Amino acid sequence: GGGGSSGGGGGGGGGSSLRMSSNIHANHLSLDASSSSSSSSSSSSSSSSSSSVHEPKMDALIIPVTMEVPCDSRGQRMWWAFLASSMVTFFGGLFIILLWRTLKYLWTVCCHCGGKTKEAQKINNGSSQADGTLKPVDEKEEAVAAEVGWMTSVKDWAGVMISAQTLTGRVLVVLVFALSIGALVIYFIDSSNPIESCQNFYKDFTLQIDMAFNVFFLLYFGLRFIAANDKLWFWLEVNSVVDFFTVPPVFVSVYLNRSWLGLRFLRALRLIQFSEILQFLNILKTSNSIKLVNLLSIFISTWLTAAGFIHLVENSGDPWENFQNNQALTYWECVYLLMVTMSTVGYGDVYAKTTLGRLFMVFFILGGLAMFASYVPEIIELIGNRKKYGGSYSAVSGRKHIVVCGHITLESVSNFLKDFLHKDRDDVNVEIVFLHNISPNLELEALFKRHFTQVEFYQGSVLNPHDLARVKIESADACLILANKYCADPDAEDASNIMRVISIKNYHPKIRIITQMLQYHNKAHLLNIPSWNWKEGDDAICLAELKLGFIAQSCLAQGLSTMLANLFSMRSFIKIEEDTWQKYYLEGVSNEMYTEYLSSAFVGLSFPTVCELCFVKLKLLMIAIEYKSANRESRSRKRILINPGNHLKIQEGTLGFFIASDAKEVKRAFFYCKACHDDITDPKRIKKCGCKRLIYFEDEQPSTLSPKKKQRNGGMRNSPNSSPKLMRHDPLLIPGNDQIDNMDSNVKKYDSTGMFHWCAPKEIEKVILTRSEAAMTVLSGHVVVCIFGDVSSALIGLRNLVMPLRASNFHYHELKHIVFVGSIEYLKREWETLHNFPKVSILPGTPLSRADLRAVNINLCDMCVILSANQNNIDDTSLQDKECILASLNIKSMQFDDSIGVLQANSQGFTPPGMDRSSPDNSPVHGMLRQPSITTGVNIPIITELVNDTNVQFLDQDDDDDPDTELYLTQPFACGTAFAVSVLDSLMSATYFNDNILTLIRTLVTGGATPELEALIAEENALRGGYSTPQTLANRDRCRVAQLALLDGPFADLGDGGCYGDLFCKALKTYNMLCFGIYRLRDAHLSTPSQCTKRYVITNPPYEFELVPTDLIFCLMQFDHNAGQSRASLSHSSHSSQSSSKKSSSVHSIPSTANRQNRPKSRESRDKQNATRMNRMGQAEKKWFTDEPDNAYPRNIQIKPMSTHMANQINQYKSTSSLIPPIREVEDEC
Repeated sequence: GGGGSSGGGGGGGGGSSLRMSSNIHANHLSLDASSSSSSSSSSSSSSSSSSSVHEPKMDALIIPVTMEVPCDSRGQRMWWAFLASSMVTFFGGLFIILLWRTLKYLWTVCCHCGGKTKEAQKINNGSSQADGTLKPVDEKEEAVAAEVGWMTSVKDWAGVMISAQTLTGRVLVVLVFALSIGALVIYFIDSSNPIESCQNFYKDFTLQIDMAFNVFFLLYFGLRFIAANDKLWFWLEVNSVVDFFTVPPVFVSVYLNRSWLGLRFLRALRLIQFSEILQFLNILKTSNSIKLVNLLSIFISTWLTAAGFIHLVENSGDPWENFQNNQALTYWECVYLLMVTMSTVGYGDVYAKTTLGRLFMVFFILGGLAMFASYVPEIIELIGNRKKYGGSYSAVSGRKHIVVCGHITLESVSNFLKDFLHKDRDDVNVEIVFLHNISPNLELEALFKRHFTQVEFYQGSVLNPHDLARVKIESADACLILANKYCADPDAEDASNIMRVISIKNYHPKIRIITQMLQYHNKAHLLNIPSWNWKEGDDAICLAELKLGFIAQSCLAQGLSTMLANLFSMRSFIKIEEDTWQKYYLEGVSNEMYTEYLSSAFVGLSFPTVCELCFVKLKLLMIAIEYKSANRESRSRKRILINPGNHLKIQEGTLGFFIASDAKEVKRAFFYCKACHDDITDPKRIKKCGCKRLIYFEDEQPSTLSPKKKQRNGGMRNSPNSSPKLMRHDPLLIPGNDQIDNMDSNVKKYDSTGMFHWCAPKEIEKVILTRSEAAMTVLSGHVVVCIFGDVSSALIGLRNLVMPLRASNFHYHELKHIVFVGSIEYLKREWETLHNFPKVSILPGTPLSRADLRAVNINLCDMCVILSANQNNIDDTSLQDKECILASLNIKSMQFDDSIGVLQANSQGFTPPGMDRSSPDNSPVHGMLRQPSITTGVNIPIITELVNDTNVQFLDQDDDDDPDTELYLTQPFACGTAFAVSVLDSLMSATYFNDNILTLIRTLVTGGATPELEALIAEENALRGGYSTPQTLANRDRCRVAQLALLDGPFADLGDGGCYGDLFCKALKTYNMLCFGIYRLRDAHLSTPSQCTKRYVITNPPYEFELVPTDLIFCLMQFDHNAGQSRASLSHSSHSSQSSSKKSSSVHSIPSTANRQNRPKSRESRDKQNATRMNRMGQAEKKWFTDEPDNAYPRNIQIKPMSTHMANQINQYKSTSSLIPPIREVEDEC
């Protein structure tokens, strides 16, 4: 050692005096190397002379002792004894192993030679028996075999004990590593003491612990030696060398009662095994983590070991210099020296002074620099590449969490969070955990940080069970999977999401999953997953199905797509003081759809009565209820009924569907008490009263807006009339005698569920029209579908567009003819799903061709739909909708001059169908009113599908929308002329909070699709025809959406300055019609007349909202069975008021009892008139749609003289060139 205690003294067993040097470092003693060779002639003068040297040296280097420990009388150093014990052990064992191998080799050679001689003798002596069996040749062989077996068993046992394949082996390996680290820590503690000192084993606690550790190491060394196959290589292993130079010195310490730090620092080399230990404990699993720990352990163990060697030689000095050139360095100063040396910094404040130390540094710089230059950058790279979001989710007590995965981008996440965390939701106490295999970019990361209290992100994949465990998927309330709506291959995207569902369900079958699907036909694959159960809350939101369903409803009631999209999207109220159309539109936008249990005060009342009470008194609009069937064995005990009519009475615990501005308003329906709130006029004062106990129905809470209160009963998901079990006591429900008589078992008019019109499969060649044939076929009141696509385009599923237009709650003569204009190659691929629907035609061509558009009479269509199947990977997102935008602008720029057709019809005695009020084809069936005359394409009703929301700015050139305006605030969307699939993103959060909302939306827009029908389509990929039975005909009895005009008809008196509330109550009481919105001219609020025909949507106006004559009213209309029995089911209106909006002033007439009795007579008289006209016309009769023999009959062209009323209308709407619409043929229904 290089120093001693400042108060150290002498005195020992021999009585010789020991002296201290005054300049020795405190807490260290210096051992005099010369005392072992010189006698007592050394004097104090020589000591003082030696102290004059600049370096702190001593002439009498001593061993620190205590009074109780007798040391050597001369203070002799015994370091060589410790080192000799290690060297003798190492080289002695190595010599024995080599000697054993040599003897064994010689013995083997000798036995091999002798064995050949004995074998030859045995063969010559005929050791075989006569029967061919061999006798035991030598009894020694059995002994050798037994000996070998015993040795092998011991070896195998030792191998099992030290291997990590068994629990015992893993415990032993981990224990050895932990004890090695403990021995290293003891070395760190002892490094503050002198290198060599006298210590009493019985009083030194650290020496006792170290002794116990090394005894264990010795036993473990023995096990390793027994289990080793190659003893020589085992003897030369690093771990063996560590044991040689650390275990024997401990026993020497006990024997000599002294301690020498020596080479105990070699225990640091055990750190190299740290990676293996962590793998044994199943902590390290990834290659990057294993590699990182390996690099760190090698680097740190080398660093600490080298520091220990420098600490030893610098504090001891060089032996050939009689240990006179030592310096006092602590171990941690040596660690610092090695680091600055490896990093080539070399400050020079600490350096090696001994020759051994400097020689070691020379070689260490070569290896240490190389290691530092290679290991450190790789370690930094691994740490830098380590997943920033690779932790695990820690569940918060009392707070649920959901997992969101799939297509995680800034747009999808921002849209989702904006709706999910909207302030209108009632107490959203849910944490959102995003899981994605790609780390978020800076913008997305900033979004997560802004919502850090409710949002967490983890990097991983749901296909990896380890990552699912990290996000605690088993305790999650639900898992939501987002789809990439803009991908080039929708089928591949759906396949990816289906695989995610399979992985999640395989990990935890009970988890509720809500996933987005792009293609309708891919929903069938979810049914193949055994644990997929829509009755338990699993839902698939098919974007194509809902998108095309919304567009189809716009064909029946223009603007409905906008209204429905706003209802399930959370929008904040934006107040505008100016009297503009935006003011009324935004007031309606703030409404959303909610569910709430009805108060017991409503029990026993009919649905219209409760609906009126809620609207007038509670300021709530109830549009549907959840009906609980009394038949417990019914497959669909709970069903959603939309505007069921006055036959149905409210039961206890009925769930109502409301349109309101926030969740707190809907609570009024639950808190309402007739005794307490009957005289209250302010609905805000309707709160929980104390006169009755609030009833929580079954196990469900009254509010359905939080995840705890979700409705998960499978029956809720059925369509309103999917089961014929509920038979009304209303004669309208049961088919009339005429209908029963017409039930022909050989004729199939509807599909097997009775929900859609159906016809026999048709070949596509039979429905293809050439341009000339289309021009000769006078089309009017039809739907033109402009489709862009080619043979390589992804299918968009046109069946979802056609099915709502072929719902069975329309009569056959009310069905709008559908004409597809597009590539025949693409339509051939779609035709397999369309060939069972009647009234469908195809015009091969392009929507950009004006000749094709004129051939299909686009100026006389009820709606023009523009779709595109070309999802190209274009860097510029604005170009994704280029075809749809060009087609829309092309149509709007067209001019029409059709006066010649009407003039010729008038000269021949024809009456334009648009002017014939007695024909149901000219009444606002489905809510679409006829355009008496259109001279410009701007007035053609168009709805355009957009992929990119920002492209909506290109549709209307005359609007003043800012390019950064949100989609729902733009004029095309408010008017119902544009629809983007992005609005459906809100359905994810709406479905999570209340899965009944998705069922209601799906029922409204799909025309009656049910899970049973989806399963049937999954099996056959087509609708199956069914026979007309009372049960299937009963399924037709469901309400539909329509638009009513206020210009004339039964509500004309309310059209001019009346209140919306009065209209609501009158329609509900008189006709069971449920009004829920207004489609108003954009400039109706202006005092001056305007030529603009654009309209916008007003959702759920208040009671006192003032009406104008040009308003169109959105309503839910009951199905009328008798309407199909007569062509004159819609009465003629006697009002002659004119429309300033260029719309015909007719209203869907509501048949009363009187006009029902007159129908057969009127029909009979008209049939006679038709027969007379047919005889006059001769060949004028034309059979239209010859490809539909089951449903179509010869169409009779009606001939009437032009009335004065019609002449006035023509004069009003014709332009300078006297435009007159062409003739539309009229078709009877079966």
